[in-house]
Order: sequence, then structure tokens, then C-alpha cells
Amino acid sequence: MDTPTRGRRAVLISLFAGVLRTGSSALLAQAPPPPATTTAGVTAPFAFVQLCDPQLGMGGYEQDTAALERAVTLINGLDSDFTVICGDLVNQFDERSVADFRRLRAGLRQPVYCAPGNHDVGIPPTAASLRAYREGIGPDFLAFEHKGLTVAIVDTCLWAKADSGGEAARQDGWFRDTLNAARQKGSPVVVVGHHPPFVKTPDEADAYFNLPLAKRQEVLDLLAAGGVAAVLAGHTHTTVMLEFKGIPLVMGEGTSVNFDKRPLGLRLWRVTPPATLRHEFVPLPEPAAPAPAMAPAKP
Repeated sequence: MDTPTRGRRAVLISLFAGVLRTGSSALLAQAPPPPATTTAGVTAPFAFVQLCDPQLGMGGYEQDTAALERAVTLINGLDSDFTVICGDLVNQFDERSVADFRRLRAGLRQPVYCAPGNHDVGIPPTAASLRAYREGIGPDFLAFEHKGLTVAIVDTCLWAKADSGGEAARQDGWFRDTLNAARQKGSPVVVVGHHPPFVKTPDEADAYFNLPLAKRQEVLDLLAAGGVAAVLAGHTHTTVMLEFKGIPLVMGEGTSVNFDKRPLGLRLWRVTPPATLRHEFVPLPEPAAPAPAMAPAKP
């Protein structure tokens, strides 16, 4: 592991791999950021949820909708403060799927923050697709602070193509400013997006699941210098846990389809002062069995 830079302020990360267990119009918009604090480091223990790739319609529309509904019920029973969703909210971003996603999201009894995926805004995103996402879901990139932890939701689709235009530059400037502000006040940062920077090694060739190498290196340099405590992603539909210069990179299980045959589920992250993060896998409950058919009454 490389020696942490001075700017990272020796953020301590303890990464625990999860243990598998078998097992109508006026709807809520994306939650607004909570007010910022000025206290250095995490101020109190708390937990949050990482949900990946609900992607309504990928594994069968009714199946995926029912799975997300079970996830909402599960999250509401957890002792967690907020939920982040790592993109691909739906498989096809249209009126029906967005309405269903919003209806299910509204059932969560805690704030929820969504990163867009390629199925939500396209690669590269267009002015029209970004406008539709922002009107239907909320901001595609934003930051908030919770009990001394900074969470940066990024639109990795703006980084996935070199020709993403002015919106990519605007996000880049915002991302640098967010990391700098967090570092200056000693707030560890969790970065939440859809695409992971890489899926095996930082210098791997460009591919569908990672960021282009030139942009990837730029992002990785910012992560290493910016006091980042963890990077959360989805997109691969495969559970992958990597590390870059001491920073955990976690691609969690989804609620639609997992290519590696892992159970559907989510990650519960526990945060303790001053900046320790641990996570565990929580499987979705199995769907309720249909009621047995009643035998016909005897004549």
C-alpha cells in the first residue's frame, strides 16, 4: 500500500467483506442535501445503505419491481440514516419505468440519493437525456455532508466518453471543489457512482465496464489526493471488492440480475468516528410463496 498523502489526513478504513446469507403523480423528488457541519471527521456512529442496479426491466419487469419493493421494505427495517443507489435505476428510461421507480422510492422512510447509470442517461449523456433525468429523478451529481462524512454522488456517464462536452467539465470542476472543501475541514469522502474506475487493475485496457484510461487516471489521482474513504459503484452486476492506494472500491450486489449468481441484496455500511467504514451484505428476503389453491368443495 502506498504511503497516504498528507492531504488525506490518514483516513482509516477497515473493509470487511460481506458474508453471504441465502436466503400517483405527486411523488418524492431526490432528497435535498442535509445541512453541512464544520466539525472535522465523523461526529457520531451511523449506517447507510448501498443499493446497486435496480434496473427495472432487466430481469423481467414485474420481477424487478417486486424485488425493489422488497428492498424498500428491508431498508425500512434497518437502522440506517440514508440510502445511495449506484445507478441504472431502470432498464429503459421511459414514463412507465420512471413512475414506478419513483413510486417505490417514495416508500423509503429515509433520504435517498441516486447516481445515474448508462441505462438512465445514455453514453454519452445528451442535453435531452440529462434534462429528462433531472426532471424525473433529481440532480445527476451532488454532494452532501452527514455527521461529518461527505458523500459525493457523481455522474460517471459524463466520464465514460471523451466527448461528453460542457457538462463533463462542469462536473469536473464541482468534483475538485467538493474534494478540496472536504479535505480542508477533515471530512472523509465517500464517492458514489455507476461505473467503477476499473474492474481488475488501474491500468487495464478500456472496456465496457470501466472508465477510459485517460479519464480514469485523472479521477484516480483526485481520489488519492482528496481524502477519499471509499468508492461505491455498480454497473458490473458482479460483486467486486478492490483497493486503490488504500481506498476500498466496492461494486455491490444488485436487486435485478447478478451475473455471478450472488443472491440479490444490498450493502449495509457502518461508519464510526473518526473515519472507520465497514460493510456487510444483506440479502433480499425471498418472495412470498403463492397461497395454495383451495380444493373444490365436495358436492
